[in-house]
Amino acid sequence: MPVPSLDTIVNLSKRRGFVFPASEIYGGLRSSWDYGPLGAELLRNLREAWWTAMVRERDDIVGIDSAIVQARQVWITSGHEASFSDPLVECTSCHHRFRLDKLDDPGQCPDCGGRNTFTEPRPFNLMLKTFLGPVDDDAALAYLRPETAQGIFINYENVRRSARMRLPFGIAQIGKSFRNEITPGQFVFRTREFEQMEMEFFCRPEEAERWHGYWLDARLQWYLGLGMNPDHVRLRAHEPSELAHYAAATSDVEYLFPWGWDELEGIANRTDFDLRAHSAASGEDLRYYDQDADERFFPYVIEPAAGVTRSAFAFLLDAYDEDEIGGEKRVVLRLHPRLAPIKVAVLPLSKKDDLVAITEEVAATLRKHWMIEVDVTQSIGRRYRRQDEVGTPLCVTVDFDTLQDRAVTIRDRDTTQQVRVPIADLVGRLSASLGEEA
Repeated sequence: MPVPSLDTIVNLSKRRGFVFPASEIYGGLRSSWDYGPLGAELLRNLREAWWTAMVRERDDIVGIDSAIVQARQVWITSGHEASFSDPLVECTSCHHRFRLDKLDDPGQCPDCGGRNTFTEPRPFNLMLKTFLGPVDDDAALAYLRPETAQGIFINYENVRRSARMRLPFGIAQIGKSFRNEITPGQFVFRTREFEQMEMEFFCRPEEAERWHGYWLDARLQWYLGLGMNPDHVRLRAHEPSELAHYAAATSDVEYLFPWGWDELEGIANRTDFDLRAHSAASGEDLRYYDQDADERFFPYVIEPAAGVTRSAFAFLLDAYDEDEIGGEKRVVLRLHPRLAPIKVAVLPLSKKDDLVAITEEVAATLRKHWMIEVDVTQSIGRRYRRQDEVGTPLCVTVDFDTLQDRAVTIRDRDTTQQVRVPIADLVGRLSASLGEEA
């Protein structure tokens, strides 16, 4: 089916515990979101999938976790303090403010309809300020990081030495970033607080173009490998006018959101801009020494940078489906098993004591392997539908025959097919169905 509407996913997310409006009991805070039980698990699974692909399965990438607040000089050197801005305009009629480059009609206010009521655009710095220490003055000024990348660059030499890395190699990081967006919105797509998955891949300058192409393909295949519809995702190269000042080339992995194609992840060739700038400003020599060639140079950097929350949003949209079973409409999230918040639901056919006891036995065994849920309320059909709607790949039904044959029924979310399995073989059969090793 086509990509669902934004309202459909927002309503499902709140109803089923994926995403809640932040500070809701106090009227909410614009574009701030809390992640409920299922949302927290989905984000955790996404981080794990990314970290596994980028770090654990490779011998040329290591990870770090840098501080959210760094020295102010980091952001001066990187250019963020002077130029990390968006064009801001204000409507002189309703006094609402907008990001000029995101207006459908730059001559008409989208809120009050006024024509030619905008002020001249001015740069609006996106970094969120804070102050360190007891006095709020310029000497104490600091910023919440707008990206995780700079924490990698300033630790480049520490990581290279301690991990004994040789080119080409990468440094990966997952963490919170903050941007004081002018016009946040579209659910969790653009928020002021978000989580990034970034990797800086250092290579010889003459190899940068080849590695850029490599990471374009690798990152696209990561989304497809987690079940994203190939018709809903694409690569788009930036035009020269779109490129950041540090980039020789950038392409975006784009997803077909309800409002159209938009960025899911950026993969940039950042050249040697960052290492060269930090080396000059700090006085530290951040050049790489190639012993074989007996030469020193600044490596080029290829940067795949994705958002955890934005990716989760895209996977929710992509997994949403509606079909019919026995003439009854069914909503189902066809999430890849690696992403599904709940891997297995255990459903006893009755609340009678003897079934409850064996259900607890089965559940205790499965909890050692996966995030599971035991659901005992309403009819078995309603419980199946409830698990389908939150993307649970497999259900295990404990019935009265289980008391005699020590077997249970596994039901598949996507096919609805069922198979009877001895409890002794259950972990192995579930692992195979989930595409895992027991």
